[in-house]
Amino acid sequence: MRRLALLTTAVLVLLLTLPALAFAQDGPTVADLSLAMDTVWVIVAACLVLFMQAGFAMLEVGFSRMKNVGSVVAKILVNLAIAALLFWAVGFALAFGTGNALIGTQGWFLAVSPGQVNDVYGGLSWTQVPLSAKFLFQVAFCAVSLAIVWGTMLERTKFAVYVIFAVVFAGLIYPIVGHWIWGGGWLTELGMQDFAGSTVVHLSGAMAALAGTLLLGPRLGKYDDDGRPVTIPGHNMPLAVLGVLILWIGWWGFNPGSTMAAVPEIADIALTTNLAAAAGVLGAMGMSYVYRRNIDVGMGGNGAIAALVAITAPCAFVAPWASIVIGFIAGVVMYATLAFVDRIRVDDPLGAIAAHGMGGVWGTLSAGLFTTPELAAIGRPGLFYGGGFYQLGVQVLGIVAAGSFVFLASLAVFATLKATIGIRVKPDQELDGLDIHEHGVYGYPDLVATDYPNGNGAKIPDPLERTAEGTT
Repeated sequence: MRRLALLTTAVLVLLLTLPALAFAQDGPTVADLSLAMDTVWVIVAACLVLFMQAGFAMLEVGFSRMKNVGSVVAKILVNLAIAALLFWAVGFALAFGTGNALIGTQGWFLAVSPGQVNDVYGGLSWTQVPLSAKFLFQVAFCAVSLAIVWGTMLERTKFAVYVIFAVVFAGLIYPIVGHWIWGGGWLTELGMQDFAGSTVVHLSGAMAALAGTLLLGPRLGKYDDDGRPVTIPGHNMPLAVLGVLILWIGWWGFNPGSTMAAVPEIADIALTTNLAAAAGVLGAMGMSYVYRRNIDVGMGGNGAIAALVAITAPCAFVAPWASIVIGFIAGVVMYATLAFVDRIRVDDPLGAIAAHGMGGVWGTLSAGLFTTPELAAIGRPGLFYGGGFYQLGVQVLGIVAAGSFVFLASLAVFATLKATIGIRVKPDQELDGLDIHEHGVYGYPDLVATDYPNGNGAKIPDPLERTAEGTT
C-alpha cells in the first residue's frame, strides 16, 4: 500500500508539471524578450521622431505671417506623405540596400523574405529588430530632412515646387548621402562619425534649402532701397517656442533611438542631448544680449535647435561636459551665421541655414575633436583625446562631399523647376498671402483680407459659391 501511494503521488506530480514543462518549452526565451524590447523601443523612438513634424509645423507657423500659415501646414502634410511613399518604394533600398560604395542596389518596396533581410539590407544588418521597425525609424529621419528644406523658402514658394522636389529629395538625394555614411558606403568604410545625422539629416536639408533660396530670392519688403535687412516678424512667438519644445522632446527619439536597441546607453545619449540643447539656448541668448542688448526669444529657440543639431553626430561618443561645450558653441555660431546670411541678402525666415547647416557642420566636426577612446565605437578618438588628425580629416571630407553633392543636385532640380513651371508665386499673390491663392482659404478662417496688414483687399472665396463656370 505504501509503494502504491508513492507511485500514485509521483504520477500526480508528473501530470501537474507537464503543462509547466510544455510552457517552458514553447514560451518566449530571453532572446525573444530582448528582441521584443528592442522593437518596442525603436517604434517609440520612431513615434517621437515623427512627432517632430508637429514641431516643425508650429515653429514655421509661429515665424510666418497669418496669411501664410495654412500653406505651412499643408506643406508639412504633403511632404510627410511623399517622403513615406517614396522612401518605401526606392529610398530605403538606395540608402541601406546592399550595393556598392556609392549606392544601394537591392531591396525595392521592402520586398524581401524574412531570411534574407540582413543580406539585402546590409547597411542595417547590425540591428536585429524587424525590417518594418528599421524602415519606420529611418523614414521618419528622411521626413525630418525634407522638412528642413522649406524653412528658408516660406511665404513665397509655389506649392507644386514642394511636391516635385520632395519626390526627388526623398527618392534619390537623401538616400545617396545616407548610403555613403550609414549604409555601408565609402564614408562608412573610412569611419565617419555621424551617429544620428548632423550631416546625413540636417546638413543635407540645409544645403538643399540654401540652393532653393538662392534661386528663389528674398520676400517682398525684406530689404529696403539701400539693401539693408528689414525685420519681418512672425505672428505668434508662443507657437514658435512650442515648436522648439516639441522638437527638443522629439530629439530624445532622434538620438537615443539611433541605438536601435533598448540598451542602457540610451540614457547617456539622452543626457548629452539635453545638456547640449540647454547650453545652446544660453549661447544664443548671450549673443543676442551682447550685440542687441536684449534677449531675443526667437534666437533662444534657434539656439536650442542648433545645439540639438550639433550634438546629433557625437551624442554617443562624447562625455557630458563636452556636450555642453558643443551646444554652447552651436548657439553662438548659429547667431553669427544668421546675421551673416541676412547681410548677404539670403532671406531665411526660420534660420534653417544657420541652425541646421552650420549646426550640422560644427556637430560633425566636434566628433573629430571630442570623441573619447572609450566611446569610439565607430572611427577613432578625437583630436583632444590623442587620436590625431585622422578622424577630424574624415569628418571634414564627409561634410564637403555630402554638402557639395546635396547642394549641386538640389540646385539642378530647382533651376529646372524655375525654368519650366517657375518656383515663386506672383507678387500680388505673395502680398495677399499663399493661403488664399494656393489653398482657397485662410489658416485663420475668421480673418478678413481687407482687415489684414499688408494685404490688398483680396476677396475670400466661398467654397459653396457657384458661378457660370461652376463652383469657385
